[in-house]
Amino acid sequence: MYTPSESRYLSMQYRRCGSSGVMLPALSLGLWHNFGDITPFSVQQSLLRTAFDNGITHFDLANNYGPPYGAAEENFGRHMDTDWRPHRDELFLSTKAGYDMWAGPYGNWGSRKYLISSLDQSLRRMRVDYVDLFYHHRPDPNTPIEETMGALDRIVRSGKALYAGISNYGPEQTEAAVKELRRLGTPCLIHQPRYSMLDRRIEGGLTDVLKKERVGCIVFQPLAGGLLTGKYLNGIPEDSRMKTDSRFLKPDSLTEDTLAKILALKAVADGRGQKLHHLALQWVLRDETVTSALIGASRPEQITDNLAILNAPPLSGEELRRIDEILGE
Repeated sequence: MYTPSESRYLSMQYRRCGSSGVMLPALSLGLWHNFGDITPFSVQQSLLRTAFDNGITHFDLANNYGPPYGAAEENFGRHMDTDWRPHRDELFLSTKAGYDMWAGPYGNWGSRKYLISSLDQSLRRMRVDYVDLFYHHRPDPNTPIEETMGALDRIVRSGKALYAGISNYGPEQTEAAVKELRRLGTPCLIHQPRYSMLDRRIEGGLTDVLKKERVGCIVFQPLAGGLLTGKYLNGIPEDSRMKTDSRFLKPDSLTEDTLAKILALKAVADGRGQKLHHLALQWVLRDETVTSALIGASRPEQITDNLAILNAPPLSGEELRRIDEILGE
């Protein structure tokens, strides 16, 4: 029987999500990698327990996380039965639909049929009655925004999700989605975009929309898929994701310009007595628009290591200016 640490809420920082009543931990655990069938159940269990013991209450999934598709949710359902059912009300669980999940015309994109059917499947796999947050995972250029947001509204009103969110939407798409959800009476809680020192696209209008509309923001890939850990500065390690699974981090992303930036950023981190990935996490959280940053882990020590940012001194104005210079901003 798992007994959580009694001190789990003492050191974590919780940040308000937009204008809502929801508080999320500064760091949340993403189950994109390392929760499919290729990772031993005991390793998954140690990651989830370590996260929660340190105040990470938010676990983020999607219908097609694996491998294979659905495996992360299926495995999480097993963890619910072994560890988490007594602590369900302390957890903030999210899942998503929007990318390909099953064959045929109804298992992809943003139709009402796909979103509602997908969540029903996710709830069965996760062995829960509801999720705290359900996202549309990407905009659908061929389905009216009224239909997609109408599906999210219907899902929340059904009690199968407490809140609605969107992911990977551009600024104009976000504004349209937020306004439609507000019209329907189900406010958009949060947006989940990609954001890191090496990918600042959300600063080109999206963060302005989120601030104006008072919508939360939780960022994925804050370490640029591992580039901002420094592990690739001396080549591609044999056990790295780039070597073993290059679907999401390709070798051609290691350009000379990128490596030069990473080296210069490491110098800034060294000057602070900090690890590069700590600097990267602290940087994405520097703006109060960002509610939380999603981290992934393959070992429990990686989670506890990332938590060091909670006690790090804030970035100074001079350090922020230096980082902008390095990144060419």
